[in-house]
Amino acid sequence: MAQISVEQEPVPKRKKESLLLRFAKQWDIQLMVLPALALVFVFSYIPMYGILMAFQDFNIFKGMGDSPWAGFKHFEMFFESPEFMTVMRNTIVISLLKFLIGFPAPILLALMLNEVRHMFFKRLVQTVSYLPHFLSWVIVSGFAISLLSTDNGSVNILLQKLNLIEEPINFLSLPEYFWGILVTTGVWKEIGFSSIVYLAAVAGVDPHMYEAADMDGASKFRQIFTITLPSIMPVVVIFMILAIGNLLTAGFEDILLLAKNPVLREVSDVIDTYVYRIGIENSRFSYATAVGLFKAVISVMLLTIANLIARKSGNSLW
Repeated sequence: MAQISVEQEPVPKRKKESLLLRFAKQWDIQLMVLPALALVFVFSYIPMYGILMAFQDFNIFKGMGDSPWAGFKHFEMFFESPEFMTVMRNTIVISLLKFLIGFPAPILLALMLNEVRHMFFKRLVQTVSYLPHFLSWVIVSGFAISLLSTDNGSVNILLQKLNLIEEPINFLSLPEYFWGILVTTGVWKEIGFSSIVYLAAVAGVDPHMYEAADMDGASKFRQIFTITLPSIMPVVVIFMILAIGNLLTAGFEDILLLAKNPVLREVSDVIDTYVYRIGIENSRFSYATAVGLFKAVISVMLLTIANLIARKSGNSLW
């Protein structure tokens, strides 16, 4: 039999719209984005000009234009300073503690709230856990100082009632307790608000998967590990990448307010508080800028490495 060939008409190629034309079609949406872009440009990009101070012997009266160049002098001073090892140790240890304890805590809270069937109790727990996020660190630190006070502090009173201690302990004057207090207050403040994203991700899981697992006799714990966690893993990976990029951001306000006692400086001095003390209090602007730039470069490197590793799993920021 002779084969009949049917000639297909060529599909006309769609013309690519110009960027200006697409912008014109979405003018209302683009207009909503402009204030955010302007905010980022003004407060994040324009101040980057000040990075030049790290390579100068900056003089506030001469300005950046007439201040003499110093090269990498201030970076070398930081690496050779006696505080370098202490500051880096405290920054890394506090950051790792906050990451290892503070990162999984909101995920666990979201998983537990997802299993609560009593809606009133669920909403009550959500509301109570969200509230601390909206309190400033001034209030939270004052609350923590009052709880741990040797004069009528609730923690000391409780420990004495349980016969665990004989005399009140001044927790905020003893270095061995500081890291635990800092991490605990940070988790208490942010756990509820940070769990919102994970609760939204859990709510998006297909309920038919849970029904099929119930029919197969899978327990709740089994469903969490085989359905819930794998389903929200893309969200977890993205937030983990961002958390790794901020590993050198051990904190500032919480440490500054909770570590008022100079005795705690050996365990509380991190890069951010060190930059504040050296740059603002001692007016060594070039040196403080060099330390801050060092932290920023390391953070970008950590973020890039974490993203490259996460890309192998198919979940990455870029």
